[in-house]
Amino acid sequence: MLPTPRLSPRASLHNLRVPEKCWRDQGLLMVAIIDYGMGNLRSVHKAFETVGHRAVVTRDRRALSDASHLVLPGVGAFGDCMANLERYELVEPIRNAIAAGKPFMGICLGLQLLFTESEEFGIHKGLDIVPGVVKRFPRCQGNGDSPSPGVHLKVPHMGWNSIEIERVPPPLRGVESGAHVYFVHSYYVEPRDCSVASTVTQYGLAFVSSIWRDNIFACQFHPEKSQSVGLRIVKNFSEWE
Repeated sequence: MLPTPRLSPRASLHNLRVPEKCWRDQGLLMVAIIDYGMGNLRSVHKAFETVGHRAVVTRDRRALSDASHLVLPGVGAFGDCMANLERYELVEPIRNAIAAGKPFMGICLGLQLLFTESEEFGIHKGLDIVPGVVKRFPRCQGNGDSPSPGVHLKVPHMGWNSIEIERVPPPLRGVESGAHVYFVHSYYVEPRDCSVASTVTQYGLAFVSSIWRDNIFACQFHPEKSQSVGLRIVKNFSEWE
C-alpha cells in the first residue's frame, strides 16, 4: 500500500518552487503545479514527491510551456480563482498545454474551472474548455426542491465517498469501482456531453465526480488527500504519456 503524504508544518511554497532551469537543462520530465495564488499547493506537491515524481510549483510561463504534465489545483471561490488566472496571465498557457496534448489534471475547483460557467455567488465565466455548468447542491428542505424529498443533506459535501467508474482513463488504472476518495465541495459539474464522465458519485443525487477527455483528466475529489487510492491516481497521472 502506498503511504499517505505528509508535509512538515514548516514547509513553505518557496521550498516547493524548484528552479526551472535545473530540470530544464537536465531534460527531465516535470509536473508543473500551476500557482495562481490559491489552492492546495503544498499537499499536491507532496503527493507527487511521495510517489517519486519531480514536481514544481510555478506560474512562470516558460516553465509551464516546458513541463511535461500540468496540474490545476483549486480551493476557494470560482470567480476569485478565474480572476487570479487572468491576473497572472495563466489562461493562455493552460489552453496551449491542453491543445498540445500534454497530460492535464484538474483537482476540485481545478475541475470546475474547465467548464463554461459557474453559479457560485452569481454567474462567472470559466475557461470553457469543457462545455457545461457548475451548479450548487440543492438545498434539501424536504420539498420539491430536494433531490429526494424528505432527505436532508449537509452542504458542503465533505468527507469520504465512493466513486463508480464509468470509463477508465489512464490515471484511474488499477483503481476499483467503489473505491473511496475524499471530497470537500458545495458545487458540482454538469457537463453538456455526458460521455466525458469517467466517475459518478452519489450524494442525494448522482453527480459527475471526474471527467476524461483526450489528455484531460479532472476530478472533484482530492487525490492528494485520498491516501493509497489517491496516490495511485497521482502516480498513474505522472506516468501518463
